[in-house]
Amino acid sequence: MTSLHPTRRHIVIGALAACTVAGAHAQGAWPAGQSIRLVVPFTAGSGTDIVARLVAERLGPALGTSVIVDNKPGAGGTLGAALVAKAPADGYTLLVHSAGHLVNPSIYPNLSYDTLKDFAGITPMASLPNVLVTTPGKFNDVKDLVAQAKARPGGFNYASAGNGSATHMNAEVFRLAAGIQAQHVPFRGTPEAMTEVMGGRIDWFFAPMVSALPLIQSGKLKALAVGTGKRSAVQPSLPTTVEGGVPGSEYLFWVGLFAPAKTPKPVVDALQAEVAKIMVSSELRERLDKLGAEPFTMPSAQFDKFIVDETAKAQQVVKAAGIKVD
Repeated sequence: MTSLHPTRRHIVIGALAACTVAGAHAQGAWPAGQSIRLVVPFTAGSGTDIVARLVAERLGPALGTSVIVDNKPGAGGTLGAALVAKAPADGYTLLVHSAGHLVNPSIYPNLSYDTLKDFAGITPMASLPNVLVTTPGKFNDVKDLVAQAKARPGGFNYASAGNGSATHMNAEVFRLAAGIQAQHVPFRGTPEAMTEVMGGRIDWFFAPMVSALPLIQSGKLKALAVGTGKRSAVQPSLPTTVEGGVPGSEYLFWVGLFAPAKTPKPVVDALQAEVAKIMVSSELRERLDKLGAEPFTMPSAQFDKFIVDETAKAQQVVKAAGIKVD
């Protein structure tokens, strides 16, 4: 499942335009000093959490208030999403979710919220390459992994940070493209999954680069490839899974900001403008570069359309892979 990624030039232009729109609202009553809560539906240390905390550190001072990150993991990110869907639409409770947010309607038939109707998209914030990691010594490269998996259908397992998460979807896109069978093992979050890979109990995992990089650099995990369509600037010698011999396996993992539906447009516009400005700041871009992530923003109306399109694409992958809640 791939998406068109904007160039840095487009990001900057979008940010400047959004800042102009929000300028008229910057002196209004909102946020009036009240704390803003960013609900992250995954564990601390996950890729989504890391991006949320980087933004929160800068968004609070920009708005003249405090921004608190609140981790509410569980059920593939649906528990935290449900909390925000039912929160007052006043701009003080927001959701930081990943591409997996758009998968959940296809695998959780009894969600207490409607992904398309109960949220207002503010902006994506960053794209994060997932990196295919294993315990050192298990596989030489992507071709070796695929060859061994084909020789032993169902004899290997792979982790995810939960059913329908971006780590799960990346693994399924790769598995389908490679034509292999393996057992999916969902975990509560990325840190737990990486621990099991390091221990050799899980054979591979498409981990967010922002989370896995320190363990790769220390030699505790072996990186075979990145799951995106292009190489990561932080690990330029690492091939993509496509370059590794699996055409059609690229996947875009992004993290975005959402508000409850009916949040006033001036609030959404102000948030979009501030976050877009933060994401293209030289300080944050330097931090993201070191983590292998890139700024990825767009106006809220464009993000809403992106959400609809990506939800349809996710549904196709879920159907092809036969993904169900375990």
